[in-house]
Amino acid sequence: MKTLYYFWRRYCRTGIFVTAAFFAVSTYAQNYPYNGLDSHMGNLYRLSNARTRSISPENFTGEKGKGGMADLKDRDKQNTANASNAARDLGQGWKVNPYIRIEPGQTFTIAEMEGPGAIQHIWMTPTGNWRFTIMRIYWDDEKEPSVECPVGDFFGMGWGVYAPLNSLAICVNPGSAFNCYWTMPFRKKCKITMENINDKDAMTLYYQIDYTLTDVPADAAYFHAQWRRSNPNATSDYTIADRIRGKGHYVGVYLAWGVNNNGWWGEGEIKFFMDGDTPFPTICGTGTEDYFCGSYNFDREGQYKEFCTPYSGLSQVIRPDGTYRSQQRFGMYRWHITDPIRFEKDLKVTIQDLGWRHGGRYLPQQSDIASVVFWYQTEPHNPFPKLPSWEALEVN
Repeated sequence: MKTLYYFWRRYCRTGIFVTAAFFAVSTYAQNYPYNGLDSHMGNLYRLSNARTRSISPENFTGEKGKGGMADLKDRDKQNTANASNAARDLGQGWKVNPYIRIEPGQTFTIAEMEGPGAIQHIWMTPTGNWRFTIMRIYWDDEKEPSVECPVGDFFGMGWGVYAPLNSLAICVNPGSAFNCYWTMPFRKKCKITMENINDKDAMTLYYQIDYTLTDVPADAAYFHAQWRRSNPNATSDYTIADRIRGKGHYVGVYLAWGVNNNGWWGEGEIKFFMDGDTPFPTICGTGTEDYFCGSYNFDREGQYKEFCTPYSGLSQVIRPDGTYRSQQRFGMYRWHITDPIRFEKDLKVTIQDLGWRHGGRYLPQQSDIASVVFWYQTEPHNPFPKLPSWEALEVN
């Protein structure tokens, strides 16, 4: 009897302790200090008060419980029941509006969201000429976009021809599935538009934008991306970025490089002019393939070798085919994810367009170069140069 009594007292004490510990953990867990951003394998177990939302043609607003509501009776309204014919036997809830169509000259707002929060993933598969579809992103009611870029170039497909691309920031998967994993925080609002500048052809766009509504830290900068092109590059010194003003950090570049001469074309150095540098930069590379984390002309056994890694790659090599595809063309990316280049006031980035000529001398080239530069910075930002017409954007 005495043994049973001591056992009972010990159980009660343990039970009280366990119960108290449970309520203490539960109370603490409800605070959820983790905001749900920057998820990775090391913190994926953590709970958060962040709320996941997603925008697509099946839920244009991203509202809770509002997905898949497209109705067959709206088939005559633009972009509200585009697959009504395929769904005619099944009705509402059965893939009635999985895509949109954007007519020539039309700009369509594919997403608007109220913050604070952050875009965490974008997937899309646009049809038609990828240089003729312009993606723009606006943060917090700004009038000038912080992202303005042909959709193909933004996703590393500047030549309008599919090639697999497998990296941390951008993935392009079969058949033409564009994926972006740049984290894009906003405080009040985000708006994303797509403009079809094609003069005659409509485009079809399937897309999904995954984002989270959560607290955004005070030190979070805004994502930017800007497109440029020189065709040909008459100065042999190509400007990747210029007149970036504010505090921020450069996080990468994609280059679509079309070569107009024989021989190795990538001898030029990349230069980063920051915080008042003139005439010489703070950072100066040693060669184009070196900057893109390759070496010796990307050459193995007399052939260019495509490669994709998490942070850099020669993702595309377009070789002459002996008939109409006459020029060598290359697609390269370099992401500064673990080594961002930070600036306090301003940034300019250039790369030399340099090959070889007779006698072991450098050749100033005149290549067709297009680029997308990616960076984060405080707002406001300087307005971007005006994009040219579709004739100057066209791959030819």
